[in-house]
Amino acid sequence: MHDHYNKRLKPFAREHRNVSTKAEVRLWCELLKDRRMLNYPFLRQRPIDGFIADFFCKELKLVVEVDGSTHEEEGAGVRDSRRDARLAELGYSTLRFTDEDVRERIDEVDAALRKWIGENAVGGAKPRPERSAKKKGV
Repeated sequence: MHDHYNKRLKPFAREHRNVSTKAEVRLWCELLKDRRMLNYPFLRQRPIDGFIADFFCKELKLVVEVDGSTHEEEGAGVRDSRRDARLAELGYSTLRFTDEDVRERIDEVDAALRKWIGENAVGGAKPRPERSAKKKGV
């Protein structure tokens, strides 16, 4: 498996992309899509090992999760901890934000992501040069 990609989960990942929460859509559209986060490429709903990560940056080995109401259910904290531990075993870091964080405090989420990247991007994980803006009508 390349970067622990789980091909068997691809249909489920596609389904998750089609039913994203408002918070996931906001995080994607405002901060992660099209290399908006310090020019790092992020993917949505990436199958990794036995999980589907909400967002994933291969270069940073970073998983970003947006925890909605299902994460408040009994046992969810234990499942999240086990998942994070397994991802750590595979060499990935996980950042978690609540739906409320993303919906109501997107600037703080942005700052937290930038801070983590500034403190943890090492070696080959450097932002790629900015792409020039495409001119409309050309």
